[in-house]
Amino acid sequence: MLEVRPLGLEGVLEIRPLRLGDPRGFFSEVWSAERMAEAGLDVDFVQDNHSSSVAKGVLRGLHFQVPPAAQHKLIRVSRGAVFDVAVDIRRGSATFGQWASTILSAEQWNQLLIPPGFAHGFLTLEEETEVQYKVSAPYRQELDRAIRFDDPAIGIEWPIAADRILLSDKDRVAPLLSAVETGF
Repeated sequence: MLEVRPLGLEGVLEIRPLRLGDPRGFFSEVWSAERMAEAGLDVDFVQDNHSSSVAKGVLRGLHFQVPPAAQHKLIRVSRGAVFDVAVDIRRGSATFGQWASTILSAEQWNQLLIPPGFAHGFLTLEEETEVQYKVSAPYRQELDRAIRFDDPAIGIEWPIAADRILLSDKDRVAPLLSAVETGF
């Protein structure tokens, strides 16, 4: 059984898989094509990724791949917590440039499904945070794009001040959404 909750942008969904526990620990079916199809979600994932962030305040994003390698992403946190964000980058969409967020954590055991046409980023809220995510298309460096995390036209309200956020060089110099050809 899955609990599925829309987050206000078309196709962006918080998913809570069932977690069965007893004195030994717990068991959870975090991905099942059959259960997802029963919930109306039919996605073929082809790659699993795992990232580890040592410090609180690490920001990864806002990232996406352009067609023909655009990706669905199913993100979950197996250790720690993140502020996770999806930004609509579909130029013809009524919600273009708008964002939705949720806190994903090992404690809450929730996941975020982001369809193609959205940029994705997350900010670690705890030290030693591990994020795992499935994608529906393999990574293609030549089709990989980034948008500035602090683009004022998007206006994401990150829960940690910008001067305390740790960024990669790629993310530090990412362009504004207005300067990116998103392919959507």
